[in-house]
Amino acid sequence: MERIASFCVDHNALEPGVYVSRSDADPATGCVTTTFDLRMAAPNREPVLDTAAVHALEHLGATFLRNDAEWADRVIYFGPMGCRTGFYLVVFGACEPADVAPLVTRLFEFARDFEGEIPGARPEECGNYHDSDLAQAQWWARRYVADTLSCLDEAHTTYPALLA
Repeated sequence: MERIASFCVDHNALEPGVYVSRSDADPATGCVTTTFDLRMAAPNREPVLDTAAVHALEHLGATFLRNDAEWADRVIYFGPMGCRTGFYLVVFGACEPADVAPLVTRLFEFARDFEGEIPGARPEECGNYHDSDLAQAQWWARRYVADTLSCLDEAHTTYPALLA
């Protein structure tokens, strides 16, 4: 089997940022989609997000994105990476990090400032409603907004050299 593109990125050199993981046309429909790597922790060098923080951010993020006036109809998916160092955001259309940076910033500011009950976190709405931690989610959101999203540059929007 061929190694998939995301496994060709040198994760030991990857920093938190907003990266295009993939952008291409679906062979069946011709519809172009872009997958963004919203990297919140430096892989293999920083602690990963706790599952409870990831779960809270997933619920907050999905709710925010599907209600955003500008992007709601373009959002296909928002969900965590298995390695728990960030999230994937998949949207319709060919986009660059600069195109979604304001949206991603608004999303994580929303999570950072959220008060109340996490949307969809009741037993009748979620298959694992106990595993959610708003305080941890807000800590990660604050960190991502302050340390990464507020100062995005080429080094944090362009993948490092690919592995051979």
